[in-house]
Amino acid sequence: MDLDFADPEFLRDPYPGLALLRERAPVSWHAATGRWLAAGHAAVGAVLRDRALGRFWRDREPAEVYEPFNLLHRNQMMENEPPVHTRLRSLVAKAFTRGHVERLGPAVAAEAAALLAAAGTEFDLLAAVAEPLAVTVIAELLGVPAADRHRLRPWSAAMVRMYEVSPTPATEAAALTACRDFADYLRELAARRRAEPRDDLLSHLVAVRDGTDRLSGDELVASAILLLNAGHEASVNALGGGVVALLRHPAQHARLRADRGLIPTAAEEMIRYDPPLHMFVRTAAADVELAGVTIPAGAEVAALLGAANRDPAAFADPDSFDVGRDPNPHVGFGAGLHFCLGAPLARLELRTALAALLDHAPRLALAADPVHRPTFVLRGYNAVPLTTRPS
Repeated sequence: MDLDFADPEFLRDPYPGLALLRERAPVSWHAATGRWLAAGHAAVGAVLRDRALGRFWRDREPAEVYEPFNLLHRNQMMENEPPVHTRLRSLVAKAFTRGHVERLGPAVAAEAAALLAAAGTEFDLLAAVAEPLAVTVIAELLGVPAADRHRLRPWSAAMVRMYEVSPTPATEAAALTACRDFADYLRELAARRRAEPRDDLLSHLVAVRDGTDRLSGDELVASAILLLNAGHEASVNALGGGVVALLRHPAQHARLRADRGLIPTAAEEMIRYDPPLHMFVRTAAADVELAGVTIPAGAEVAALLGAANRDPAAFADPDSFDVGRDPNPHVGFGAGLHFCLGAPLARLELRTALAALLDHAPRLALAADPVHRPTFVLRGYNAVPLTTRPS
């Protein structure tokens, strides 16, 4: 069996195909992409943690065409290994962990409640709540002025489509334009924050240093864009997919309404059950033994996070949605060196939005079938129609 990552039926529901792949072997060769695929939970964990498998950025060619994209990736922590990764992550973490996430809690709750109050009785969860909430939260964290925030989502949406298995020429052209415009905007904003610092993450990124070290201009822009993209793209998709899963399991929805103490475990289950990121690719620096397979030096291995999150070897009844699942060793935030730096923010946002939804409409229901986005690597919906007046 060779997965077709462009098959519309697979994109609509990849889990049966991923299960067949995982049952065949935890690690297998995928001829269509020229990569090894890791589908078992243990194998995916090994891919994410093994230091012989890393992220070694190589500029896309022709370099003069792809330079806007290459610039943002060669200078970010996610595309590098130690010592470069260690240096970049350390400098960004110094700013990211200065209490910024904790102070956002009340503001996130207030924003979620306000968006729901304005949404009416029939609304699209993504357009009315998830997208504006996610953009507001990450923009507030970084310090992007309110007047400019409408530009972030289109830039991000265009950029992240480059990460799909086979982006089209039109997709690539739109992404390159977004990379260029996004970088130009962040350079100008960073210059303003350097001249007039404020109590926001971008001001601290501009100022932070470790001894005599500090982020270069390109590193600053690449790091800020990584945080902006990851900070709201994943949040939108996690909330959209998580609420769809919850509402398609009425008994679990009722259980959560009856016991709000389950919100933290429900949020983790949303990330496990239908994760917003499905593939993370690493390259072998040397021959690596993985689940009985030798991955030759230079070969790529794709960790299939959604397949790992449904592995019966790691989860009891893995295809069931359980708001009280505990333990829940999902890999939705990755693992190892590249574990998501923004996981605390993502958890805060998802839990807060879920609580706000329960407060706003205890009898919330799907008003129509959600509209799937035809993508795999970054899985999500284009629309999630909801009603507060279920029949």
